[in-house]
Amino acid sequence: MRLLLVLAAVAATTTGVALAATADPNRTKILDGYAAEAKKADPSFTGFSADRGQELYLGPHSGGKVAETRACASCHTQNPAGPGRHYRTGRAIEPMAISANPKRFTDPAEGEKRFERDCVNVLGRACTAREKGDFITFLAGQ
Repeated sequence: MRLLLVLAAVAATTTGVALAATADPNRTKILDGYAAEAKKADPSFTGFSADRGQELYLGPHSGGKVAETRACASCHTQNPAGPGRHYRTGRAIEPMAISANPKRFTDPAEGEKRFERDCVNVLGRACTAREKGDFITFLAGQ
């Protein structure tokens, strides 16, 4: 019973933070799912951090599949509210910041598709649920 109360408190806190930072119910649902996964992986998980998300975004990281992409900012620029360019093709990339691109992280399948590809390119591994939630939380404040 006590564990259920703790889980409910974490979910409520995370949901409250997500609702304050984002107005989209789909994004909130995505963050709630990541919070549940993060809590399952680490019982001491207490919520997402925009600071950790910023560190993930700005890097630099080592171990990534692509040497030119040592950070998300490699393609998306230091300013997530501005447009980016693909490092190899030069293709324009919509801004990552939710203030500039409100549809970011509202489609779970699209978000997972991007995380699956980009985490390997930047980090050399899959992102954890906590990292995904931190990343979205950071971008929700930009």
